[in-house]
Amino acid sequence: MDQPLLEVAVRGPGDVAGADEGGADRLHLADDGDRSPEPATVSTVCRETDLPVFCLLRLTDSWTTTGGELTRLAGLAEDYLGCGAAGVSFGFLDGDLEVDAEVCAHLAEQLPGVPWTFHQAIDASLDAERAWARVVDLLGLVAVRSAGSPRGLAVGYDDLLALASRSPRVAGLLMPGEGLLGEHVPWFVRAGVRSFHLGPQARPGGTAKAWVDAGHVRSWRLLVDDAVARVRGADAG
Repeated sequence: MDQPLLEVAVRGPGDVAGADEGGADRLHLADDGDRSPEPATVSTVCRETDLPVFCLLRLTDSWTTTGGELTRLAGLAEDYLGCGAAGVSFGFLDGDLEVDAEVCAHLAEQLPGVPWTFHQAIDASLDAERAWARVVDLLGLVAVRSAGSPRGLAVGYDDLLALASRSPRVAGLLMPGEGLLGEHVPWFVRAGVRSFHLGPQARPGGTAKAWVDAGHVRSWRLLVDDAVARVRGADAG
């Protein structure tokens, strides 16, 4: 994928206008506790926008899951899709903090043809390169949201950029997220990254008490588009 993609995290319908007007390409919907949203909220958000909406599938604080919970998540996903969602976001680790590819594949198979993103659970894995090797071939996967460290890009930036620079497959799926700064964007783009996720960066003061702001989103839209255009121009020259 060479076209830039800007995903904006939203909590409800009040965030939609700012993300939409600011130039977001996709919305990522979770509740205030960063858990699965209520289907009614999904329905309302989807009615407010023509942008694709991806919904988080996560019920607890744990990165692991059980069979019963997995069944509930599959049911929730079906509800979300019925409400108009275009995709979902999930990710699981096993007891050894390795990516649980088997569980992820099982859930993906329950949702044939549905695009999904692997969320920041990958940053809690013990070995980043091994984690990525387990993720890249999963059915339906369109992006992996990562900051390279559980403590965000303030800690994980260098290692994540190096990994993307070494591996075009990683770069093609990587969607930098937590702790993303404007100064990171041109370097990620040069490494081949084209997808970016905005959370607090899209809100005035970086606080969840503020709605997503169109001006904040637009500044990131321009930044990402300009970085991609510069790389294209350099390649053409």
